[in-house]
Amino acid sequence: MSVDASPRTMSPGHPGLSPLTKLAVAILAVALFIALAGPFLATHDPLMFSADMNEGPSAEHLLGTDDAGQDVYSRLLIGTGLSLLYGASAALVALGVGALAALLALAFGRPTEIVLFGLVDLIRALPGILFALACIIAFEPGVGSVILALGISFAPNFALITRAAFLHQMAQPYTAAARMLGAGRTRVALVHVLPNIAGALVTQFAIILPRCIVSESVLSFLGLGVSPELPTWGRMIAGATPYLEEAPHAALAPIIALSLVTFAFAIVGNEVRQRFNISRRSVVL
Repeated sequence: MSVDASPRTMSPGHPGLSPLTKLAVAILAVALFIALAGPFLATHDPLMFSADMNEGPSAEHLLGTDDAGQDVYSRLLIGTGLSLLYGASAALVALGVGALAALLALAFGRPTEIVLFGLVDLIRALPGILFALACIIAFEPGVGSVILALGISFAPNFALITRAAFLHQMAQPYTAAARMLGAGRTRVALVHVLPNIAGALVTQFAIILPRCIVSESVLSFLGLGVSPELPTWGRMIAGATPYLEEAPHAALAPIIALSLVTFAFAIVGNEVRQRFNISRRSVVL
């Protein structure tokens, strides 16, 4: 038997991107461009009030104005960057807290593992938004509280993925060899196991990120997210909801943006998961 280690640019095991995935990637590329270039593309100060309240799209206001006379187009551009930033920050907190805590608990032994994963089960027993709301109330509302609350509420997802991957890797010969050479469980976990479960964690991150963006929007819609003056998608939707009949455009713009980005992340996350699973089976014996 031999291992075919030659590079493959295209094979049945590594198919090209589907049209739907290409569309999702394009949407995310546009969203990222808007997030970075939003301050330069904005035509008005997104925080500036005016007397032109709830006006429809025009040459002066490309997407109209909201109930405070603020330019919806400029707020949408800035809000894209803020929503992506807060969502990504929360997902990174969840990744760091969940994965690191799980690895250390597993490395320290059974008692620590029982305590940590008992806490994980307790958090998972509560609805994510409800747990995040409780955290925000305890921490006081604000950007930092929202990111921390969402990070903690989604950390169990990464902890469970880490435990499953850790147990699988600990059964492999290379970890047994490291233990025989004198490496402790903590060193094996952080130095040897962690790099080999990175793919699973990246896949989970791609799945959790859009959920963090949506959750931040829900919290902002409920008035417990970021400050009211910050034009995140959730804040824009919350502010425009009472005026849906006279100014539906003010709510439709952030709703469409949120829907498109969530859809795109879901498609890309599924693609990453499938390709990671394929790569684990791609060694031909």
